[in-house]
Amino acid sequence: MERQQQIIDWLTALWPGRQFSLLPASADASFRRYFRVTLDDGSTAIVMDAPPAVEDCRPWLHVQQLFSVTGAHVPSILAQDIERGFLLLSDLGSTTYLSRLTADTAPTMYGDAITALIKIQQVSRPGVLPDYDHALLKRELDLFPAWYLARHHQLTLTDTLRAELDTVFERILVVNLAEPRVFVHRDYHSRNLMHLTSANPGIIDFQDAVYGPISYDVASLFKDAYITWDEETTLDWLVRYWDQARKAGLPVATDFALFHRSYEWMGLQRHLKVLGIFARLYHRDGKDGYLKDLPVVEQYVRKTCERYAGLKPILKLLDQVSGQVQRDGYTF
Repeated sequence: MERQQQIIDWLTALWPGRQFSLLPASADASFRRYFRVTLDDGSTAIVMDAPPAVEDCRPWLHVQQLFSVTGAHVPSILAQDIERGFLLLSDLGSTTYLSRLTADTAPTMYGDAITALIKIQQVSRPGVLPDYDHALLKRELDLFPAWYLARHHQLTLTDTLRAELDTVFERILVVNLAEPRVFVHRDYHSRNLMHLTSANPGIIDFQDAVYGPISYDVASLFKDAYITWDEETTLDWLVRYWDQARKAGLPVATDFALFHRSYEWMGLQRHLKVLGIFARLYHRDGKDGYLKDLPVVEQYVRKTCERYAGLKPILKLLDQVSGQVQRDGYTF
């Protein structure tokens, strides 16, 4: 309540004599909170509350500047108090892609999302955003054994099994790091894309953007933890992205089969990370809302690992924690 009163005092100073109401708009997996402000003339804005002790507004501001010049529809900055961790932003509404996606609307909506993503990728350059390098990608993969296997399923990995899992992780990272690099939103999916009356999509939650593998954001988009589509459909969308990206001069592989493999292995890295993050959100942070999404993410992991021999050890681990251990013993 103390933070909320500070926000009210800040807004009162910004709008002397104006009446306004403040209601929760949303929260995310971090410590950030969002409030919708409605003024006496009916106009609205969003307050981002990012407590400085645990969050930093500056990465968000930096990425907002990078993305806004592309024509992508990101929130505008109306006012800021970085020291206290407050940003006043234009309101992109409360209608997420997730709430509007259907078999009928999906082709157009995903088409718009592809167009916006390509605009962002076209202005990519090194040295502006943090590198999505080996250390960061590996640190994310390590969330899978630490939180999903050990904490969530109480599976203790021996030193030998952990070393063998690390060998599989290295196989994944070799493929990930061989990709051309662009600006990566890092959470480009149906909950972070807003459905608007024009200029779709509105793009939010981009503060963790990095410079990394080109297939990462399309893997986030089409291998979404919160909504699933049959693989034939997502493959068609992926081809459309690949074709448009080539025409836009982006450095995607000229062989679609090679690009598809990179996309699959990039999606795997992301989903192993997500399994760990969702488990951590529950066990460490007391947020159980993501537990219902674990089966969808695990199914993505299984489908990819079934296709490539070098990934089979991950399948065996998933079988073990789900009780599907083979009779001939658990070995890599």
